[in-house]
Amino acid sequence: MPELPEVEALALDLKGRLDGRAIVKVHIAAFSALKTFDPPLSALEGTLVDDVTRHGKFLDLDCSGTHLVLHLARAGWVRWRDEVPTIPPKPSNKSTLAVRIVLDDGSGLDVTEAGTRKSLAMYVVRDPHDVPGIATLGPDPLTDDFTAERLGEILQREGRKQIKGVLRHQGTIAGIGNAYSDEILHAARMSPYKPASSIEGEELQSLYAALRTTIGDAVDRSRGLAASELKGEKKSHLAVHGRTGQPCPVCGDTVREVSFADSSLQYCPACQTGGKPLADRRMSKLLK
Repeated sequence: MPELPEVEALALDLKGRLDGRAIVKVHIAAFSALKTFDPPLSALEGTLVDDVTRHGKFLDLDCSGTHLVLHLARAGWVRWRDEVPTIPPKPSNKSTLAVRIVLDDGSGLDVTEAGTRKSLAMYVVRDPHDVPGIATLGPDPLTDDFTAERLGEILQREGRKQIKGVLRHQGTIAGIGNAYSDEILHAARMSPYKPASSIEGEELQSLYAALRTTIGDAVDRSRGLAASELKGEKKSHLAVHGRTGQPCPVCGDTVREVSFADSSLQYCPACQTGGKPLADRRMSKLLK
């Protein structure tokens, strides 16, 4: 799933490619992706791309004052095409293509989504805050006003909720998903199950430093990369996420996993839980 660093870099890459280009046509190949009807899709035709920015994990194309907003969800991505086919794509449940954006020089963007679970969303709006997910976003963790004190206030407000879920909730802190929450907690040497409100003092400072460093370094590494390179860059720098069964790069212990209905988390027992493996309820049920 693209998270803050990848979407930040993607916005920067697309800004350079799209600056001043006119949108000729937007083709919808997966009708479920379009979540709005006013303004109509045709309102984008003939507009110039003035800017490309990010709100949390949302990508925002400012097209002469009308905004085309994308949320790439779990398996979506944006692929640049130097030349798009002249024949419009046909709607199909079997294709990964969701949206095609055609530009005035014949180049364009293919917005794709892999897998059968279709969650990718596109909005055409007058103001990005007309998108419900943007209107309810929490603070961006890389802004100057996101201080350790502010993080502490958030954690106290969240009470006994597990810190893993607090970091991932977009209405609490914007842009952090499953992968980077695992990485932040590993860097902070903190259990994903730790209650948010119990994190104070030195632990709060450690968590804050881990959050800012993990996300900030990922943004720095991704900046300037083409869209086609971002996924590989992210994967190559993960310490625990997606590395179940492999040695922890810090201590050498085996990275463990806890599975849920539609996701999983990875962690190092030696670094994060005092050497004690966390209970995996799904595996426990299978063993009964």
